[in-house]
Amino acid sequence: MLKVNIHKAFPGITIDVDFTVTEGILVIFGPSGSGKSTILNCISGLQQPDAGHISLNERLFYSGSAGISMPTRNRHIGYVFQDYALFPHMTVKDNVMYGIPARCKAGSGYRMTVLDVLEMLKITHLQDRYPGQLSGGEKQRVALARALMVEPDLLLLDEPLSALDHANRKAFQGELLELQRIWQIPFLLVTHSRKEMTVLADEVLFMDKGRQVTYAPAA
Repeated sequence: MLKVNIHKAFPGITIDVDFTVTEGILVIFGPSGSGKSTILNCISGLQQPDAGHISLNERLFYSGSAGISMPTRNRHIGYVFQDYALFPHMTVKDNVMYGIPARCKAGSGYRMTVLDVLEMLKITHLQDRYPGQLSGGEKQRVALARALMVEPDLLLLDEPLSALDHANRKAFQGELLELQRIWQIPFLLVTHSRKEMTVLADEVLFMDKGRQVTYAPAA
């Protein structure tokens, strides 16, 4: 279970949210500039709230009152960034393996190999290519493979479909739903597309100008 209660002030906007996610896909929906990505960054530890608390399965990530802020690397979270954030000088396989201690899973308590993850996302044939040789849809799958490679307890996705064409977007929506069914961990997905929200959301957090307008199961 993910519990998030955070306050974060910026010049011109203050972000205040309070929500709990038990399972499924929570879509954080709202216009650009409403604070959606900041919520993901605070959960991941890339940004620190000014006050509040964040916990996942009783593991305390952040507590303003207790002065606790767990480093990002210890939170066991997968993050798919809007711009993919792939390393251009690394092959697909090396990008996917980035962040695994000692570049190897053997004896480290992981269940899946890199080939397992590549096969799951249908990109095994791309493992020796570089990001500059990939299409937008292929880059998206590589970014998702890297996030899943660490076998996370939570997956964050920041507008993951925004750069895809209609056909790839529709296919990827189905793949995300299937992945969530298989992994059974909370997915938090940021979007300003009402169509994506309708297709993907089990629950929706509506944001407007930094404020949580409502939080409810998807209709």
